[in-house]
Parts: sequence; C-alpha cells; structure tokens
Amino acid sequence: MSGCATPATPTIDASTSPATTPVSSVPFALFTHCGIYEARVQDTFFLADQPLNDGHGNPPAGWGNPYQSGTITVAGSQAVFHDDSGHTVTFHERPGATSFLQTCS
Repeated sequence: MSGCATPATPTIDASTSPATTPVSSVPFALFTHCGIYEARVQDTFFLADQPLNDGHGNPPAGWGNPYQSGTITVAGSQAVFHDDSGHTVTFHERPGATSFLQTCS
C-alpha cells in the first residue's frame, strides 16, 4: 500500500510570534589578576555569580594571570564566559553601574 498527500500547511501567524534576538559569543579577555569578580562588556558591568580566587587575591590555579582568553555571551542581564580549558563563569548585570566595584592593585 502506498499513498500520497500534500503536507499540511503550518498555521503559525508570524505577526504574533515573539521576536528573538540572536545571541552570539565574542572573543573576550577576562581580567583575572586579583581573582574573578567582575566583567565589563562594552559599557555594561557584570558581577560573577560565584567569585573565584585562590584565597590570596589571585586567580584560582589553572587560570591565566592577568587575563584568561575565551569568549563571552551576553543574553539579557546575564553574561557567560567560556574558555578552551573548560572554565565557565556566569555573571549578572549591575544596572546603572559606571565603574568596577573594586580596583585591583
């Protein structure tokens, strides 16, 4: 037995579908010298959900110092850093911030 039929036409109304903004990763040098606490992406400042350091004001073992190269992806108020070593850090925006909370010596 065989049959043939035309495929059903989807009934999605594009005018009522929510618009989506494409999200892409961009190369990023994360400042790590005094630990991983904050990131600035363009003019937006972000705080790490879980700050990372070695307990002595340095980045944890396995991280570059003073920078770790990778990519960062910003989606809404969240930014996520990834690198080729498998590190991942999630940050959340500090609305209205115009500078870092702390300055590293």
